[in-house]
Amino acid sequence: MMEVEGSSTSMNRASDQSSSLRSRRSKALYQFKQQKLPACKPVLTPTSVITVFLLMGFVFIPIGLITLRASRDAIEIIDRYDVDCIPEEYKTNKLLYITDSSIPKNCTRYLKVQKYMKAPIFIYYQLDNYYQNHRRYVKSRSDQQLLHGLEYSHTSSCEPEESANGLPIVPCGLMAWSMFNDTFAFARERTKLKVSRNNISWKSDREHKFGKNVYPLNFQNGTLIGGAKLDPKIPLSDQEDFIVWMRAAALLSFRKLYGRIEEDLEPGNVVEVNLMNNYNTYSFSGQKKLILSTSNWLGGRNDFLGITYIVVGSSSIVISIIFMLLHLKNPRPYGDNSWNKKSLSS
Repeated sequence: MMEVEGSSTSMNRASDQSSSLRSRRSKALYQFKQQKLPACKPVLTPTSVITVFLLMGFVFIPIGLITLRASRDAIEIIDRYDVDCIPEEYKTNKLLYITDSSIPKNCTRYLKVQKYMKAPIFIYYQLDNYYQNHRRYVKSRSDQQLLHGLEYSHTSSCEPEESANGLPIVPCGLMAWSMFNDTFAFARERTKLKVSRNNISWKSDREHKFGKNVYPLNFQNGTLIGGAKLDPKIPLSDQEDFIVWMRAAALLSFRKLYGRIEEDLEPGNVVEVNLMNNYNTYSFSGQKKLILSTSNWLGGRNDFLGITYIVVGSSSIVISIIFMLLHLKNPRPYGDNSWNKKSLSS
């Protein structure tokens, strides 16, 4: 009998504790929904607001100057070659030049080094007025096919480059079809510079987005030939120039990594660039540029971040000065916040 009474008592206690817990949770939920939970509610006085803006200015401006200095320390050589690499007789008909495969496309450019450039020196190609972020263009690909190959057959999104001559295209889609196909070779004093084209793509892309057993098939075999051709004996995961191209750019002007020069360049050196001007940007008034760039702890040359910090910091100081003058000219007593104290106490 005593055991039954003890068991009943413990059950009652457990029930009371459970109901008490539910009640506290319900009350906390109600306070949360009604925004009555305890919270920090600072009173923004003129002095505190002016101080915050001044601190923002004093912190942001030095950061901006340091960032801008680091960006300017990165050395760049930029050469637009799409206009100068057209023979004189085709200046008035650029489309005929670029579409006629019988016309030689080789071109030689000379880049003079003004400042010491420490290896590795990154090689980029830049395309301007090229809308790689166009919705129809971006959708014309099959990520599943890039990863699994012919095992994945639902490639209707790749139209009009889904199949050719009755066979599927791997990789399919307009993005792959329009891959950049200009090539570059570099020399200094008639000696070839050591250029590495390994590890120019993201490791995550190579390992998780492009199949190690997926090989190009029936690519660029249709009636309309696009850009570069791919080696059918090399899997997509090892064709890094293709992987770099398939990462779509967000803006109409973009750079993509081509390789790295593994030798230092001294001031006064002249770099001879032997290129093949194959890629058609003339039909849509695009531009092509070759860029050699060094890097530092901040990356390549990009003034945007530093200028943004300086602009925000300067604006904060100007705003704080305006607030200070207004406060000195028309001072006002602090408002009565007794109603706020009552609501907190309740």
